[in-house]
Amino acid sequence: MKDEAFENSVIYHRNQGWSIRRLGREYHCGRERVIRILAENERRRTEGINPLKPRKASPSKLDPFKEHIQELLQKFGNITVQRIFEQLLEKGYPGKITMVEVYVSKIRAAKSHPVIRCVETAPGQRAAHDWSEYMIEFTSSEGREHKVIFFSYILAYSRRQWIEVVEDKTQRTLFECLVHAFIYFDGVAREIKSDNQKATVDRWECGQPIFNRHYLGFASHYGFRPLTIHPGKPTENLKVERPFYYLETNFLNGRRFRDKNDLKEQLRSWLTQVNDVRVHRTTRRKPIDMFLEEIPCLVPLPTAHYDTSLIVYRVVNQESCVNYQGYYYYVPGDYLFKSCPLRVTSDQVIIYSHDFKPLIAHPLAEKGATGRYIGLPPTHTHARVLKLSEVKQRLSAMGEIMQQYAEKLMRQKKDPTPALNALLALKVHYFTEDILKAVSRAMDHGVYDIKTIERFLKTHAQGRDAIKTLFDQLPDDED
Repeated sequence: MKDEAFENSVIYHRNQGWSIRRLGREYHCGRERVIRILAENERRRTEGINPLKPRKASPSKLDPFKEHIQELLQKFGNITVQRIFEQLLEKGYPGKITMVEVYVSKIRAAKSHPVIRCVETAPGQRAAHDWSEYMIEFTSSEGREHKVIFFSYILAYSRRQWIEVVEDKTQRTLFECLVHAFIYFDGVAREIKSDNQKATVDRWECGQPIFNRHYLGFASHYGFRPLTIHPGKPTENLKVERPFYYLETNFLNGRRFRDKNDLKEQLRSWLTQVNDVRVHRTTRRKPIDMFLEEIPCLVPLPTAHYDTSLIVYRVVNQESCVNYQGYYYYVPGDYLFKSCPLRVTSDQVIIYSHDFKPLIAHPLAEKGATGRYIGLPPTHTHARVLKLSEVKQRLSAMGEIMQQYAEKLMRQKKDPTPALNALLALKVHYFTEDILKAVSRAMDHGVYDIKTIERFLKTHAQGRDAIKTLFDQLPDDED
């Protein structure tokens, strides 16, 4: 199994000047393996990497109930763990009390107040990133506050900072923001520190962080070593926490913004005209002046940047469109009821065939856009019924059970084409495995009504509506 943490350490120390012989001796592995790791990393930095790899998520049973636990602790300060556990059982908590005890003990742990010491680092040695949320009232909608999320990346030596407005705190957004920061500074710090967000840290074991493997792959691609703060010790990341206070007091205070786009424009100007040229009260120097000393020490950027696009799979419906976040994107060619990969970037939706050949690219629909169909040609008709031979071929490809059911359905119906089309159209909303189970059950009971099968699927099957990234979902076996 691939060891991302091991490979990251090898790449990091190679960048520090260690020889291949020393790396093999220190890590107790053959030089051939070291050479292979370094060569593969160099290839990825030059050519880019293919993001089409599966990922399995393993959430905690307690996650859906943590907010309720915090409400109980806030309302009843002396409530016992046993009583909290009883309340959770009433709400359907399936776990044991031990998990509740550990979580409550972390919240109730007494906070000490040690002396805070800010450690200075060498130029290019370290950077840090974090998020912060603010409620802002725009002049275009006075009387109503909007939640705005800021991302911050700061170089520890010069204190030069990159800040941008984002829509969410997902791992994909984090990677995009970091890439923007790397390009802005034209280099990467050798170490980058973050808090214990799920996008970077999976868990802690024996006092050591277990970093997310995709974050480790991102770190190896850009040649930095990931670091994180210890749980419950936010003061370890003060160099990025404190600048948010400066953002709040100097940028957000005393300014008015028409909307989010106006805020973004003013933020870009503020970064270069105010934040870069102010005299920092700790260093007594301007961040832009210290950055001139730091930029030669940053790790150079790779030729190909890390691919931060989102990969999802969608089935082409009877209108020759795929549905993504409520908008229908046109798919050219004969791909009705086939599963196609979609690569979603910050401004595009690129649709591929089932064998990963690009078909068409559409601009990503803006949130709140009124038009629901994207990229339809003028002559396109919204509805199409496949020929009987085409339907039979595609149903047979789903499995022997489906083929048998289709043959029996054809004997039951005088004109089976509409019913077979409706049966095939179920693939738009449900997975092939669930459809086959429903069809098998219908055949056992002698049911040949497609609406009955659809009602069974609505009750017992999980739809395709939830967006799943490539790491969570593989395409159905098509054709």
